[in-house]
Amino acid sequence: MSQWIRFLTFALCVAFTLIFAIAAVWVSWLGLLALVFAGLTLVGVRDMLQTKHAILRNYPVIGHIRFMLEDIRPEIRQYFVESDEDEVPFSREGRAIVYQRAKNVEDKRPFGTKQRVNAAGYQWLTHSIQPRRIENKDFRVKIGGPACTQPYNASVYNISAMSFGALSANAISALNKGAKKGGFAHDTGEGGISRYHREGGGDLIFEIGTGYFGVRDDEGNFDPEKFAKVAADDQVKMIEIKLSQGAKPGQGGMLPASKISPEIAEARGVPMDKDCISPASHSAFSTPLEMMAFIQQLRELSGGKPVGFKLCIGHRREFMCIVRAMLETDITPDFIVIDGKEGGTGAAPLEFANHMGMPLVEGLTFAHNTLRGVNLRDRIAIGASGKLIHAFDIAKALALGADWVNSARGFMFAVGCIQAQACHTNHCPTGVATQDPRRQRALVVPDKAERVYYFHKNTLKALGDMAGAAGLDHPSSFLPHHLMMREKERNMVTGEEIYPYMPEGFLLREDDDRFGYLQRWRRAASASFAPFDQGV
Repeated sequence: MSQWIRFLTFALCVAFTLIFAIAAVWVSWLGLLALVFAGLTLVGVRDMLQTKHAILRNYPVIGHIRFMLEDIRPEIRQYFVESDEDEVPFSREGRAIVYQRAKNVEDKRPFGTKQRVNAAGYQWLTHSIQPRRIENKDFRVKIGGPACTQPYNASVYNISAMSFGALSANAISALNKGAKKGGFAHDTGEGGISRYHREGGGDLIFEIGTGYFGVRDDEGNFDPEKFAKVAADDQVKMIEIKLSQGAKPGQGGMLPASKISPEIAEARGVPMDKDCISPASHSAFSTPLEMMAFIQQLRELSGGKPVGFKLCIGHRREFMCIVRAMLETDITPDFIVIDGKEGGTGAAPLEFANHMGMPLVEGLTFAHNTLRGVNLRDRIAIGASGKLIHAFDIAKALALGADWVNSARGFMFAVGCIQAQACHTNHCPTGVATQDPRRQRALVVPDKAERVYYFHKNTLKALGDMAGAAGLDHPSSFLPHHLMMREKERNMVTGEEIYPYMPEGFLLREDDDRFGYLQRWRRAASASFAPFDQGV
């Protein structure tokens, strides 16, 4: 029944058109009302047939109220509402820039910055009196260490992990087809590779979570033969082991059997009559040394494709345990993705979303400097994810040590997400985060694929313009000293002062204990994640 409530207003318009048209035979002035409702009926028909606005396809006629409120909201906010932008999931101005870039329309804004430039914490990039013009904005980074025989030339901006099942079939199709056209990568999320990933033809980063979906046996354990078959696909460019997710680190998950569709079962390799369990930790390894062996196994089974892992930094010592295992085995991942706790999901307990896991800036800086400290940074590429949407976000991440950036939120906006925060209800109004075929019909794949392509293209253009304004030839040249921030009134500091690059090899020499790196390094062991003593 709830499916049809969305069309109630349109149905009433049709009904009133007929009622007043008939009544006009006896009371002529009722014909005017019939014409009014006939006009609204035609508006509803147009709404359901058009392909540009998902809201109108799902909510004909009444959906126009949302756009009217959007038009007046800035004035309401400015004159009547005192609220902090950080208190909402993402600011309207932030979403507006994404929508403008996705639609390939002008994104310049009048009357200067919308940011609070005089507030503590405000950040900016320094620019040069001699800026440079960067013609080629297709910025790339080569991912693949010494043991990798099929390195991947990745874009510096890619689609972060979002599983089929969490997102609709139409959303996955639009994302992948946009990635194909733009030549950038689409992370599958831990839900396996669906038919909608494959039909788009875009480059895939195949994420393997604790449930080993798509590459598991009947008991839920990792199946090497199934993995080798999946990894052999030319569309799969990299393999990513998910250790933890920024929005809910330390959490597993369960998809009830009632929500498992035939397509989800096909992608995940699970039965439809049982709850689908994602454990909190991996069963294929339990120690840092076993983890390195697993990475080596995946690299061999994939024919030498880049293999890495993703995590939100928790106990810093545990990350150092993994690094010690790299040194002892001489097995290194080709990449590491640092996921900040800012990352979003539709399935995180409130306390986890707010208070578990390390924010991206601190996690990225720690991982980057730890690898520098053991002379492994040149062998391992670093990706960053966690609320990175605009060119400044990317530039900042690159300055603090990342080689490339992934975004989920930005690309969700590009396919029509309005942050209705109904992801967990299956009632997403724009068809992005729902498995309801009637609701996801609103998301028209060809149109949204174009928006994904243009959002990526125009964001990289903005990134190139910022790099050129700083006097650089490539965004990879951003360093901490290009970043500045206000600590408090009349007191500004550089990123180099707060997030410095530690000296190469300092952990091996044990000659620099700034920020507590060395004391944790001494407690880390390759044979176990357990500490020699207490502390993180």
